[in-house]
Amino acid sequence: MAASAIVIRVETVRCTWGCPCTVPDPYIYYTAPSRPTMSSSSSPRTADTAAHPAVAVVSQTALQAVENDIVIELPGREPVKARTYGVRTGRVAAGTPAQPLVLHFHGGNFACGDLDDGRCVSRLLVEAGAAVVSMAYPLAPLHPFPDAIEVGYEALGWLYKQRAKFAGKGAQVYLAGEEAGGNLAASLALIARDRAHPPLAGQLLLSPMLDPCVGTASMRDATPDSVEVTDCKYFKGWKDYLKCPRDAEHPYAVPGSARRLADLAPTLVLTGQDDPMRDEALSYAKRLQDAGIPVRSQVLSSAQGWPEALADPATADSACPCSASVLQQFRLFFETTQPPR
Repeated sequence: MAASAIVIRVETVRCTWGCPCTVPDPYIYYTAPSRPTMSSSSSPRTADTAAHPAVAVVSQTALQAVENDIVIELPGREPVKARTYGVRTGRVAAGTPAQPLVLHFHGGNFACGDLDDGRCVSRLLVEAGAAVVSMAYPLAPLHPFPDAIEVGYEALGWLYKQRAKFAGKGAQVYLAGEEAGGNLAASLALIARDRAHPPLAGQLLLSPMLDPCVGTASMRDATPDSVEVTDCKYFKGWKDYLKCPRDAEHPYAVPGSARRLADLAPTLVLTGQDDPMRDEALSYAKRLQDAGIPVRSQVLSSAQGWPEALADPATADSACPCSASVLQQFRLFFETTQPPR
């Protein structure tokens, strides 16, 4: 599908981050309205339930959704490339319910990846009923922490202002990402909480990179014995992203080590059994649960080869063994975090 170029200008202010020890306390937090809840105490488990028929391909609904490449111009910055999936165009019938509106961050190791790498997850989000804006965030080492989250936060503020246009009146805003994109989504959820804006309905994290030590059991199991830890692509990615060791202490750089997780948005955490990020993803889900956050976490047995499989161009258009399971989890999450209609 040919993508048309659209330039969107947005008025915003460049963000400046302080040392974690100077962040004011207490904060004002956003509290989501009452809605059907997810369990925040159930333990993660391997699961591929069959509430929806198994599918081996992304459905035609997602493939036929309008996809456009856009350029967002932020004051004082280079234009930011993004791609919209299934956003509304023109008038819709009166009474049409709003869709979940997702700001999505593609995978990679902070130093690689592009919009095409996010097609599989973005199309599955559309299939689950959402409208999606997937953005090409600035990559390390040219753009180390905090460049990506500064741009991401500005884009999030812009998206919140555009929510009625893109997804209907009353649309709820979500964050989503896989691998390094999952880290950025988790970081922005912390920032949105700390700044009390914009309100978020949830965050969807797939194989999120949350541990710069790259020393978990799942990471070791996924790394061949012949590969030195310093040659691991995730170690290299963290090294490129963090300018100095002190950056690893900042919760916005490493949300997995954030000391305070209360009052964050409801969270979906998905990982695979052979996923290098499995242990750090489940650890974060457990810490969120302990902080009282509604969390749904699943180890999907069909999620083979994660996170690379999520970025494989072939999975965006054809066979993806985990599509049915991921789609089911997305649908359930949106159902339990959207306000009653």
